[in-house]
Amino acid sequence: MGEFLKVSIVSTMYRSAQYLEAFVSRSTAAVRSLTDDYEIVLVNDGSPDDSLQVALSLQERNSKICIIDLSRNFGHHAAIVAGLEKSMGDLVLLMDCDLEEQPEWLSRFHDELQRCNLDVVYGVQERRVSTAGANLLGRIFWKSINFMSSVRIPHNPMTCRLMTRDYVNALLTVEDRVLYLAGVFSWAGFQQKGIPLVKSPRPRGHASTYSVGKRLLQVTESFSSFSIAPLFMVFITGVLTWIASIIYAAYIIGVKLIWPERVVGGFASLMLSIWFFSGLVILSIGIVGLYLAKVFQEVKRRPLFIVKKTYEGERHVTR
Repeated sequence: MGEFLKVSIVSTMYRSAQYLEAFVSRSTAAVRSLTDDYEIVLVNDGSPDDSLQVALSLQERNSKICIIDLSRNFGHHAAIVAGLEKSMGDLVLLMDCDLEEQPEWLSRFHDELQRCNLDVVYGVQERRVSTAGANLLGRIFWKSINFMSSVRIPHNPMTCRLMTRDYVNALLTVEDRVLYLAGVFSWAGFQQKGIPLVKSPRPRGHASTYSVGKRLLQVTESFSSFSIAPLFMVFITGVLTWIASIIYAAYIIGVKLIWPERVVGGFASLMLSIWFFSGLVILSIGIVGLYLAKVFQEVKRRPLFIVKKTYEGERHVTR
């Protein structure tokens, strides 16, 4: 492994009990092909199933497993940060434990990292294992966020990535309370490279824990975190509407002066104008409200997560 002495594998747990044994077994085999000095950091993000109990039973057989039990569900991205903070490796492999992403990719990531002298190697979905509608919406989202943001965010990035300690330490200096990690990963800079990969499809009956509501929340957070374009668009829309109103007022005055007998406007056009501009005002207020809500969350400076217990080997430490 050259200069790198220790590898940390970090993953989060939420309804993950059915995957954990296979994940730990495959991750252990993958990392041992590189080094015997490793750790597996599992973060229990308030999982409602018996993920914590399964992880503890696995820890009894493998003392290199460290388990962080959060006090409740803080969300995937906050749980990732908790795992990264606890990790001690010179290299850190971040990966979901549902086995859509394969632990065996570690060797390929490591070879690419060493060969190109990189700080990060991450997976990019070569093709999405989802419905046609979801794929279309995904493409629209990534094109929109990159069009509006000054930070270039790769299209279809996976969670899985191999990172150097310097890069991880840089990530941990970010103090956002409304956290969108896909953007932060890119914003941090360093030498990064994506590798096209294909996720393994989920077994039948094993649905994603990301609901439609969670996905919509992530979309709004991504735009409010990495782009002020919506606010700028509200300003431009206001200016254009103001200019259009002046032009229209001049038109009405001209018509009245030249053809006073003409009837200008009507009930339908009046109601259409009221509905259009009322909707425009409400939309604009809503966009401003999104950013104000983000400011409200940030200024409170609440911790991103709270650790209930940390289980290290055969002992646990209460924090």
